[in-house]
Amino acid sequence: MTIYLPNNITIFFQQSGKLVESSYLRFAQNRAQAELYLQVGSVKQWFTLVVGLVLTVLSAQAQTGVAEPALAPCDAVVQAFLQRWDIPGASVAISKDGRLVYERGFGYANLARTEPMQPAHLLRVASVSKPVTALAVMKLAEDGLLTLNHRVFGPEGYLRGTYYNDVIQDPRIYSITVRQLLEHTGGWNRNAGVDDLSSSDPIDFPLYVAKAMQASNPVADSVLVRFVLSRGLNFTPGSRFAYSNMGYLILGKIIEQVTGQSYAGWVQQHLFAPAGVREAHLGRNLLADKLEREAEYFSKTSRESCYGTGQKVPMPYGAWNLEAMHAHGGWLFSARDLVRLVLAVDGSATRPDLLTAATIDTMTTSDEPNRRYAKGWLVNKDRSTWWHTGSLDGTASCVVRTAAGYTWAILLNGRALPNRFWHDLEELGWDCLRAADGRWPAYDLFAPEQNAARLQARLLGPTTARLSWHNGNGTGRLLVLQEKTPLTALPEDGTNYVADAGFGRGATLGAGAVVAAGPDSAVTVRDLEPGRTYFARVMEYRQNALSGEHPVYALDGNPVLEFRTPALPPVLARRSKPTRPAAAGARRKRPAKATVRASRPAPAAARATPPPASPTAAAPPAAGPAPSYLARLLAAGRAWLR
Repeated sequence: MTIYLPNNITIFFQQSGKLVESSYLRFAQNRAQAELYLQVGSVKQWFTLVVGLVLTVLSAQAQTGVAEPALAPCDAVVQAFLQRWDIPGASVAISKDGRLVYERGFGYANLARTEPMQPAHLLRVASVSKPVTALAVMKLAEDGLLTLNHRVFGPEGYLRGTYYNDVIQDPRIYSITVRQLLEHTGGWNRNAGVDDLSSSDPIDFPLYVAKAMQASNPVADSVLVRFVLSRGLNFTPGSRFAYSNMGYLILGKIIEQVTGQSYAGWVQQHLFAPAGVREAHLGRNLLADKLEREAEYFSKTSRESCYGTGQKVPMPYGAWNLEAMHAHGGWLFSARDLVRLVLAVDGSATRPDLLTAATIDTMTTSDEPNRRYAKGWLVNKDRSTWWHTGSLDGTASCVVRTAAGYTWAILLNGRALPNRFWHDLEELGWDCLRAADGRWPAYDLFAPEQNAARLQARLLGPTTARLSWHNGNGTGRLLVLQEKTPLTALPEDGTNYVADAGFGRGATLGAGAVVAAGPDSAVTVRDLEPGRTYFARVMEYRQNALSGEHPVYALDGNPVLEFRTPALPPVLARRSKPTRPAAAGARRKRPAKATVRASRPAPAAARATPPPASPTAAAPPAAGPAPSYLARLLAAGRAWLR
């Protein structure tokens, strides 16, 4: 029998009504054949593991987010998919009628397989970036800043400058319209070779493009556009369909031209912000430049660095030039905020839409009745379902919107290449729906859209600070304080953290301590160390009947503050330790780090109570000279330290 087990699992069996621990369990670091024996006395017995036990073993792997017992079959479906295709980690979010009813992380988010994937992790979505660009174009068309039938190049085009037009040799390029770029009918076929290369898509050979165009490495996206313009078209625009990354890269340049803003800046301001989307950013090329909460990507292949160093590097980290893919494949999302974005344009009545019904209808209608690709979306015949997938080495993604009120996003930090993998990925959301069998909870797990703001610190002394902020639109805030360095460990959805204003006495997050949790907008933090640097971070959360009383945290764009407590005067700093009374003045030891499941504050050592004053009269003071200024200063310091 072969089963797949994670590391460090203890399995128990029930034998004659007693719970008995297995005494022999052998398996490799990752996947291996497991030999399981149960020794009772001196007799070893084989046990057959039934399906229920296998599912229990699978669910023992890293799995995060709000757990709903009724949706355990959905968890098992995702786990089985990851096992089947050897995918390290996944983030899955499902909404029903505008409510986020399922957000789960599976497997691992980092290459070392030590960090569990969380619902708030950011992942590359590759070509799922195309619907984002299409939404931006449709919004600009709705607002009258462009028209879909307008030409792109030439003296009347949106990109009429010499930078692009001076390299055009094929006159058919001047007839390309915005609509044709949206629908992949602009005239480029990436499967047709160019310059004796097997592909005509320059994202596949950035070093060659840099050399051919006499540009520096890593090559800019504008240089990629100039390259394809200089090589001409593969077919007459509008005559047929051929999937084109370059068409969407050009759309990004049109957005910049007509708005006067950067592509990312306009999308963030006019799409993401109104939709309440915060967990979306453009990605970077290198592992060293990854964003906070960004997952790491697994790939077994390597290629020469796009930086022109001649070094072989992993495909996800420096081989692909992600920073030149913005409008066609450069976005990072959390699964939950990708769902949130789609809900803002899905045409349903559950949430306000960013686009009018007429614009949504145009966006999801193909100019060719039998073509499945509309404008940034694949659609079925009756346009009741829209979807898109994305793929790069180290990542795969799928987002789906259905007329039945379901929307889901599945983001992976690994991929497989067989067609069967892509079939299974596209079916995975449907499999989850079937496994759930309608047992969806009534709550909504979307995190607050509006962060707390204006975090400030007012120092009240060497060991005390008053921290205040303006509340966002959640029901509470979590304030975490960490000494020396900014906070890196973040709260997990579904987990409550007990706060204590005495620094180090509440629940801990990594090296940080929770000093406030609740509806307030200020806290006075005690027990700080004099002359130390602290970093504070306040995170909005929602926890009420609407969220099923599960806390869900907003982790993107939180206000962060660095402050330093004043040091003691030098003479006090030298004398404070030996002159502090041992019983009453000893600083309380910080408790051991609390787990994220801590339900009450970690215990702190009790303060020693000074003995009662003696009832006998005090002896009269001895005669002598008045104390010096230094002596009075030291006495005052000792009194303060007590």
